[in-house]
Amino acid sequence: MSKQFWKGSALLAPTPAVLVTCGTMENPNVLTIGWTGICCTRPPMTYISVRPERFSHDIIEKSGEFVINLTTSAMVKQTDFCGVKSGRDLNKFEACNFHIVPSQKLSVPLIEECPVSLECRVTEVKPLGSHTMFLAEIVGVDVDEKYIDSKGKLNLQQCGLTAYAHGEYFALGRKLGDFGYSVRKKKKQKKS
Repeated sequence: MSKQFWKGSALLAPTPAVLVTCGTMENPNVLTIGWTGICCTRPPMTYISVRPERFSHDIIEKSGEFVINLTTSAMVKQTDFCGVKSGRDLNKFEACNFHIVPSQKLSVPLIEECPVSLECRVTEVKPLGSHTMFLAEIVGVDVDEKYIDSKGKLNLQQCGLTAYAHGEYFALGRKLGDFGYSVRKKKKQKKS
């Protein structure tokens, strides 16, 4: 197999297509972010990368808070809309028919329609070039109860989450395995 060599580019895929809320309940804003991920488990750390010219950039920089709201395939049109329209020009919550609810630990609201929301407090702001990275501790997670089973387990595969890959949105598909399944010993069946 032969491969072509290209110059370095942002071609890591897929990434989550998330809606990031910022501001306050009285003056909220939302934008779509594709550049996000988990950095650390203990403490739970994440990041978002935002262009400095985006309306939300200064809001997040001044408040030091944001919420990452995971999106579903049913919300993909609104997710895209929030990435191409600016909160300077319109209320994207009203335009998308999103309902905001207070977060537990922050002044930033979260989106009721999103199955999971990560409440984040900025610990470091790092200008990187075209984007500023906001490194943040995840101080709380809000989960829609309809995705929690009777044993208290979160069933993310039922959420219909979306992913972003090189300018396109995708619905996450079927479960292929879980962490450690490749080395896990099979349970012995009891003889009857």
